Amino acid sequence: MTIQGENYIGYSLSSQNEHTFKSYVPAQNIELPETFHTATPDEVAQTMELAQKAFNEYSLIPAARRADFLIAITEEIMAIGDPLLERANLETGLPIARLQGERARTINQLTQFADLIREGSWVEASIDTAIPDRTPVPKSDLRKMLIPIGPVIVFGSSNFPFAYSVAGVDTGPALAAGNPVVVKAHAAHPGVSDLTAQAIVKAAKRTGMPDGVFSMLYDDGYEVGAALVKHPASKAVGFTGSIKGGMALHKLAQEREEPISVFAEMGSVNPVVILPEYLEKNSPQLAKTMAGSVTLGAGQFCTNPGLVFVIESGSLNLFEESYKNEILKTVSATMLTAGIRSNFYKLRDELVQQDGVTELAYSDLTEEQENQSQASVAKVSGVDFIANPKIHEEVFGPFSLLVVCKDKAGLLAAVSHLKGQLTASLMADADEASRYPELLQSLSKICGRFIMNGVPTGVEVCPSMHHGGPFPSATDARFTSVGRHSILRFVRPQSFQDWDDSLLPVELKNANPLGIFRLVNNETTKRGI
Repeated sequence: MTIQGENYIGYSLSSQNEHTFKSYVPAQNIELPETFHTATPDEVAQTMELAQKAFNEYSLIPAARRADFLIAITEEIMAIGDPLLERANLETGLPIARLQGERARTINQLTQFADLIREGSWVEASIDTAIPDRTPVPKSDLRKMLIPIGPVIVFGSSNFPFAYSVAGVDTGPALAAGNPVVVKAHAAHPGVSDLTAQAIVKAAKRTGMPDGVFSMLYDDGYEVGAALVKHPASKAVGFTGSIKGGMALHKLAQEREEPISVFAEMGSVNPVVILPEYLEKNSPQLAKTMAGSVTLGAGQFCTNPGLVFVIESGSLNLFEESYKNEILKTVSATMLTAGIRSNFYKLRDELVQQDGVTELAYSDLTEEQENQSQASVAKVSGVDFIANPKIHEEVFGPFSLLVVCKDKAGLLAAVSHLKGQLTASLMADADEASRYPELLQSLSKICGRFIMNGVPTGVEVCPSMHHGGPFPSATDARFTSVGRHSILRFVRPQSFQDWDDSLLPVELKNANPLGIFRLVNNETTKRGI
């Protein structure tokens, strides 16, 4: 499969713009040969007009056929084979084994959504039958279900070229729900995006989906993304990235004549709290576990544990030494882009220069490759942490700050200054944890996923996973970007009052031909009416 480097406007390729850019190999700091055409305003308009037209047809296609489309996408992605992994390795510096796992996760996500919509009960069909002789006012027949909203704009993420990119956690549920998708490809891995886009287009053609059900546009700046968000045909946005980027898109979406939702997953420091008794029992192993989580994937995970809270105790010195030693022996890794590496060092250096912050350890750098990250850990007191909001901020990369609190009261005070997070972790056995009810409540309030005796890196794709959290970790804490419930971002409820059965959506018909679970007069059942 050959990389095209042109914009995918439905089933057509387009390259109106003379402005192009290239991807590069971060491990070698060299450019790759292919050129990629950024989209013009006219191409953005064409894309959105086609997506709106496709929505009129795609939203009415039976769920079983949409499921076939999703499965076809997985088959076409796998059919590309090793060249897809090899290109991702070149463009991101991520190891092949990690990319194999991420590709498998992406396939799993799409398959789960295919299964979800085939079964059908996810639409939350609800029926309250009429009571015409009710007094003093007759009761109408009311039926409700979730319906698709329209074209969804998806922004590819830099750190997950498969799972959070072209065919990832936003595209899958949006397509499953019955919405066309327009992807703004990430400039850090345009070749991977191109190959994945070709797979989706082939799958759409194979399964008879309308032209415009999927499109993908390139840009190495911000103009195309902004134009897509502002276009009146756009109905929702999916984004994974920085707080600055997410809030810029949110602002654009709210300034529209018709404001739309931006479901943005943004910054998180994912605090880990280690209670004293647990620390005393597990110091060396905890240090190894924490260092492994902090440095996983060169620290380029949205769930990287950036803050570790402890209380002064006799076992703290052993933990610090063990933590330092684990960091010191960490092998450096290539970061995704030169810009991400530069920003990592800038933010890390600014943080360790703050009053009260002490550097504990830096790993050695591997000089043979470019754009290497140097894992590091620093320390600050709970009092100084409280006094300086600057050191509460995320440092995207392999860095962790140890926050040492004098006592239980100091720990509670420090944790109370945390903002919204994707995750929070507590390291303690059940008995010790039960003696810290205020801490449990404080941590629970700020996170979307509350972890006990585990690290935050690693996000399972399953119905019970919530990957989101209170602001500023996400723009809306009610929604997840992972798991079956992520489909709820791209639908809306609609009620039908006193409609003839022959005209109702199939999910709401009396006979229940799909055999789905429905709430009928307050009883969950598969029976017809």
